[in-house]
Amino acid sequence: MGMKSLIASVSLICAVLLIGPAVAQEPPTTVKMVPVHPAQTVSGKELFREYCAVCHGTDGKGDGPAAKALKVPPADLTQIAAHSGGKYPETKVQHAINGESAPIAHGSKDMPIWGNVFGHMSSNPDLGTLRVYNLVKYIGEIQAK
Repeated sequence: MGMKSLIASVSLICAVLLIGPAVAQEPPTTVKMVPVHPAQTVSGKELFREYCAVCHGTDGKGDGPAAKALKVPPADLTQIAAHSGGKYPETKVQHAINGESAPIAHGSKDMPIWGNVFGHMSSNPDLGTLRVYNLVKYIGEIQAK
């Protein structure tokens, strides 16, 4: 799959909301499609803020600006360990990010397959693997104590 096809396939999720003032008869929240911008970083925290926070929120609690537009609310990523017997399931989270399994606590496969996106951001596929690894580690760091 080429980078342009990959960008088009995840552009709906990587979106900017068009939210009007809060009123009783407010029209449904809509999402404006925007292209994915390739990351220059390999930092898990920066990748999270760039690609995950739009749905999961900057603190990972599932309250990002696009959350209201999704059919299934985004997971509170700070609770993954709590829902897994107190141990952060690093491999399962990695599989979810890579699209190899249903995302942890997601009700559907609506989450983009970030492993593919990260893998196509440069000519070096090892950078994609490193980005996923660092993102998994960062999500581990934000687990509720």
